[in-house]
Amino acid sequence: MLTAPLSWPGFGDVTLAALLLLAVAAFCAGAVDAIVGGGGLVQLPVLLLILPGGEAIFSVATNKLAAVVGTASAAITYARRVRIDWSHTGPMAAAAFAGSLGGALLASSLPSRVLTVVVLVALVGVGLYTWRRPSLGVEHTPRYGRGAELAVMVAGGASIGFYDGLAGPGTGSFLVILLVGLVGFAFLTASASAKVVNTATNLGALAFFLPTGAVLVGLGAVMAAANLTGSVLGARLAVSRGSAFVRKVFLVVVAALIVTLATRLALG
Repeated sequence: MLTAPLSWPGFGDVTLAALLLLAVAAFCAGAVDAIVGGGGLVQLPVLLLILPGGEAIFSVATNKLAAVVGTASAAITYARRVRIDWSHTGPMAAAAFAGSLGGALLASSLPSRVLTVVVLVALVGVGLYTWRRPSLGVEHTPRYGRGAELAVMVAGGASIGFYDGLAGPGTGSFLVILLVGLVGFAFLTASASAKVVNTATNLGALAFFLPTGAVLVGLGAVMAAANLTGSVLGARLAVSRGSAFVRKVFLVVVAALIVTLATRLALG
């Protein structure tokens, strides 16, 4: 029974064993993503391994449905406990939504290998910089005036949203990188704002995928419930442990991203 394909509509003929594995992966992804981003490193590879529906597009699209519920719930959890500057985070989220939609629309015409190389080099640099500066992101020390900060956040949100629309891994982590390394946020504040923006990027991608019929709604709903549970627990853990804890998780996730992207390049 565990290995028999399920005939339920919207589940892509996955087996019960595969469904249970995907639910566990979604729970873990939600927890990691809520703390510092990078949950797609867990959730999407498992989807691509099982390949519900028989094509990769179903995995990519269904991943967005599961992820958007998790990021939204984490954003709400953070907002109740951490101060979020909505006057800047809101426009950043709107720009990220537009960028994500544009990235999804143009995904097939861009040299993804070149983009992967650029992202990999940037990740190595950011990881080393963060590791060698223990005080980075521990305190909230904005580097710009209000107008310049808004401009940087909006431009960065649009760019990272575009990357997310291309199904690139680690969007949440890149948002944290931007807010901590460039804008000067503390890790905890950056994670809170990143969840709001990442929710918008997931919605932008879904706005493209849903009309195409690529989202397996039944499977996505089960994974979304598991992702939501993990996200709430992860966000509460991050708030209770503070920026120093988030920084440590961030370094682990960046290392995993580097390994993932380097492997992708090596395998072509």
